[in-house]
Amino acid sequence: MDSFDKKILAELQLDGRLTVTELAERIGLSLSPCHRRLKALEQSGAIRDYRAQLDPLALGLNFSALVFVTMRDGNQTSVAKFEAAVIDIPQVIEARRLFGDPDYMLNVVAKDLEAFQKLYDNRLSAMPGVQRLTSTLVMKSVIQNRALPL
Repeated sequence: MDSFDKKILAELQLDGRLTVTELAERIGLSLSPCHRRLKALEQSGAIRDYRAQLDPLALGLNFSALVFVTMRDGNQTSVAKFEAAVIDIPQVIEARRLFGDPDYMLNVVAKDLEAFQKLYDNRLSAMPGVQRLTSTLVMKSVIQNRALPL
């Protein structure tokens, strides 16, 4: 990956809606080489996808919590069942498996505290293999969806 590839990635992180023409102009390449590089970056997996970033508050999702999950058992079957269950909960917008204790960190959004409590009681605590859930309420997002350092 050379400096032109890094420039392409940096520009697309800022604005994924750039046309290839706009992208080529911004990075100082002609259209054809820019297009070839862009396709190569997509095929290599350096660019996973393109999407819009939505504002949860504008969509009525005013409540955010981090939920830490400790599993009863860390075997492959338990982990697979848990991960399949968590994928099916749309309010979980991020899930990370961690080393040590706790085993997982979930970023959860909801309309309000009451909706979160219902989700917590009915879905999160009922996931397979869960020994303990610990929640921390998010006061404020300081950094979110930051571009990767290139």
